[in-house]
Amino acid sequence: MILKKYIVVILLFSCFNFLFPRTGAADPLPDGRPPKIKASAACLMDVATGQIYYEKEGDKRREPASLTKIMTAILAIEKGNLKDIVTVSKRAAAVSMGQDIGLRTGDRLYLEDLLKAALMYSANDSTVAIAEHIGGSHEMFVKMMNDKARALGMINTHYANTNGFHHPNHYTTANDLAILTSYALKNKTFAEFVKTQEATITWLPNGEDVKTAGDAKMKPIKQRVLHNTNRLLSSDFEGIDGVKTGTTPRAGNCLIASATREGRQLVAVILHSSNRWSDATGLLEYGFTEVKPVVLAEKDEVISELPVTDGVDKKVTLIAAQKTEAYVPRTDVDKVERRVNLAPIPTAPVEQGSKLGTATYFLNGKEIASVDLVANRHIERVSWFKRLFD
Repeated sequence: MILKKYIVVILLFSCFNFLFPRTGAADPLPDGRPPKIKASAACLMDVATGQIYYEKEGDKRREPASLTKIMTAILAIEKGNLKDIVTVSKRAAAVSMGQDIGLRTGDRLYLEDLLKAALMYSANDSTVAIAEHIGGSHEMFVKMMNDKARALGMINTHYANTNGFHHPNHYTTANDLAILTSYALKNKTFAEFVKTQEATITWLPNGEDVKTAGDAKMKPIKQRVLHNTNRLLSSDFEGIDGVKTGTTPRAGNCLIASATREGRQLVAVILHSSNRWSDATGLLEYGFTEVKPVVLAEKDEVISELPVTDGVDKKVTLIAAQKTEAYVPRTDVDKVERRVNLAPIPTAPVEQGSKLGTATYFLNGKEIASVDLVANRHIERVSWFKRLFD
């Protein structure tokens, strides 16, 4: 009897953890290493610089699930007008797999509301309506998505639909999703939508097809309150400001989370994790606490030297034009490499401050900073008589 009660308690506890997983952060390890995360692929990126602070299988192709909607939304925001009125087609209304807002053929909604439904509530039917409105057809919009991915340098990404349904030719990577999200977060409208916890969307009455806000005062025929699926927005994690959840049986539980502290914004991509909330916040906390600015070169620091042809001095000293810093994980400071690229040997006179090279700094093979190398002094040209004598 006691054993049966014990088994029941374990089962109840397991169900509770499945339905209500912890959102607390996985703490960085004591020696400054990143936390051990459960995701099969992940990336931590600085939004402003694009520098990657952490990656796990970052370039391995994965299914993105509803994280796809980030590309759908940013394209629509850039190409459309938020007060456009979208008329729902039969194709959009037929979408019923996964999450939807119950669109029906002929429904009319503002593009802004469809975007909120896609980003906040992850509505699959809304993305098809958005695509047809912006691209003229779903297929043409998907082409626009792939064109945008190439333009952003998402070299391991290909889209086959607008919402993330499984398709053998629909894939991306953790690193590519970080690139996309960092780009999208620079758009104020997108950034506002993904941090909104609750919004009311409106169905407009049927009538003539108005493409602008001319009928904004029309009495709605239906309204619905949407709640953001990103539970981190209501957590106590400092600085959280978005972005998007995604879940399918094949993709697993996915999440892209962003946070800002002291003007520095980071984005964490988590793919196929048993606890996406803890993985995301753990990486973000690691980025803020363990990745700090490191001085790579002080202003006027001597870096190299270069021969001078026909100069009073045979060499010129090259110094850093300015102080140069980069954010580097504490455990990787000694892994930073410097490569110096010098200009062709100059002929005197050489002006003080003239650029004669570049020092570039790399971490794990990726550039993190660079600084111009300049002449530390003026070097006169040798007189014609001395040149002749020599």
